[in-house]
Amino acid sequence: MKVSQWLAASTVLGLLAMATTAPAQTSKPGGTQRSARAANSQKQPAEVAVDDFNGVSATAKTEKATFGGGCFWCVEAVFERVPGVKAAVSGYAAGDRENFPIPTYELVCSGETGYAEVLQVEYDPKAVTYEKLLEVFFTCHDPTTLNRQGPDRGTQYRSIILAHDQTQAKLATQFIERLNANQVFGAPVVTQVAPLDKFFPAEAYHQDYYRKHPNAPYCQAMIPAKLEKLKHVEFPAAADSKAPAKP
Repeated sequence: MKVSQWLAASTVLGLLAMATTAPAQTSKPGGTQRSARAANSQKQPAEVAVDDFNGVSATAKTEKATFGGGCFWCVEAVFERVPGVKAAVSGYAAGDRENFPIPTYELVCSGETGYAEVLQVEYDPKAVTYEKLLEVFFTCHDPTTLNRQGPDRGTQYRSIILAHDQTQAKLATQFIERLNANQVFGAPVVTQVAPLDKFFPAEAYHQDYYRKHPNAPYCQAMIPAKLEKLKHVEFPAAADSKAPAKP
């Protein structure tokens, strides 16, 4: 299969491998019940950490992008390692704002609010393009499972791209069309593309979670495999030279 000009061959192999290489799963109640990670998270209070890193200067003109690909701890762990990303903030979006005007983790975990766990990234478009962020997003999660990522089930874990403008919406839609046309995953992509209405940052203890709690059982079971897939994504040499890998 040849997918030129938009996805490197090595990344395609990484995407295809994702269908057959699943991370170890932790036990979790079915449906929309809270998981062990929910209990662990409340024991680990921390300040919100919005980093300035990856070679992005304080004066760089940045843009934002918002993605939902399951647990936001996982998505954050991936994107905070992407060259050109200045900040990564876990939060909630695309929910029922009329009945749930202020989403909380407890409410969203019920699976009845319509909100998804998402990550909002601030990035330097001169260092990393939106298309490259899409490549990272689709490389590091399974976009073919409806309302599910690994052991996490419920609409709050759905695959979703929240566009900040019409350009992002068009690029995301075209990217998905090409993934499906080339049968990259061997199953249809179910990722939703919708305009971003409002982003709600999650509670402080969720921010930068994997870096602060790398040995938490859920993190150990789910995140290393995603970071391994990130290695298949090729970044421009100029960006790489400015962005040493984060620990």
